[in-house]
Parts: sequence; C-alpha cells; structure tokens
Amino acid sequence: MTATLSTSDRIRIHRTEVLSDDWYVLRKTTFDYQLRNGVWQTISRETYDRGNGATILLYNRAQQTVILTRQFRFPAFVNGHDGMLIETCAGLLDQDDPETCIRKETEEETGYRIDKVRKVFEAFMSPGSVTERLFFFVGEYQPRDKVADGGGIATEGEEVEVLELPLSQALAMLDSGEIADGKTIMLLQYAQLHRLLD
Repeated sequence: MTATLSTSDRIRIHRTEVLSDDWYVLRKTTFDYQLRNGVWQTISRETYDRGNGATILLYNRAQQTVILTRQFRFPAFVNGHDGMLIETCAGLLDQDDPETCIRKETEEETGYRIDKVRKVFEAFMSPGSVTERLFFFVGEYQPRDKVADGGGIATEGEEVEVLELPLSQALAMLDSGEIADGKTIMLLQYAQLHRLLD
C-alpha cells in the first residue's frame, strides 16, 4: 500500500517576493506542486495577507431583532456597488484571540457590551487569493447592554451606522439584494437554519 503524502510534502517553495507592504502584505510565491498523478507542476500565486478576523450576529430573541451595521466600502464601490454595505459587526484580530476581538469590535462598532458570545464556525472567505480566516460568532443582546453610541473609531476613518432590524426584514433584504456582504449572508442564514430566535 502506498502512503498518502501530506499537502506539505507536495509543495516545494522556490521564492517569495513582497509586491506591496502598505496597508496589508501582498506576496508573489513561485512553488512546485505535485499533482495526484505524481507529476510536479510549477505554479505562481499572489496572496494578500490582511490577518485573520472575526464577525458576530447580535440578536434579541424577545424582540426578534438583529443588530447590523452600514458603512462605506471602497472596494465594493469600485466594483459597481454604491459602496454602502450592510454587514454584521466585524474586525481584524490583530494581537487578540477571536473572542476578545469580537467583544471589543462589538462595543466599538455597535455600542453594545456583550458578555456571552458563541463561536459557530470559521471559514476562508476568498481562498483563491486572500489568506484571511474568519471566525463567526453569535451573541444575544439586551437593551441594557447598550453602553455607548458605537460608530467605530473616527481616527481610523470609521463611520459606522448601527441598524436594529427585525430578523424577518433582514432576511427579506437578502432576497432583494440590499444585503450583499458574504459574512452577513452566512450568519443570517445560520440564524434562520438553526432557528436562533425561536
């Protein structure tokens, strides 16, 4: 019986070049990859490293509502969208673990201080070119948890609008295309599939 090679045994990296190190890091890597038939193929790929992140769907079971945000996203704007995306609260981990990150981002963006959050899954959002792994959370909020206005950090160029919507309206906005952000679609569908607000 032939032993199965691990993925790392099937990759030989020749060189890595840093193409950009401005906001995040863009690298070009040339490597050999061994196909299943044993043939080695030389490949060149660019990877964009922006770090890992976390996102959360805040929900209130009694009110049947969710908290979302709206902010301007330039990459969406240059791709034919008006740029104003409705999203779940999210942020990069930086030096934090995912749970610490999402608690901090929740308070910064929405003004809610949430004690209990629950990780539901993690996913690579654009694995063809972006290294980011995103950690997905849900957390129940109460009106008493509102400790600030939210809105993000102005000195970092953030201008975040906080939206409190019935879950039914948010789900309808998926169908209408008003919500077009991938992580938000995934968490709203999770809420519906797992009957989170029942």
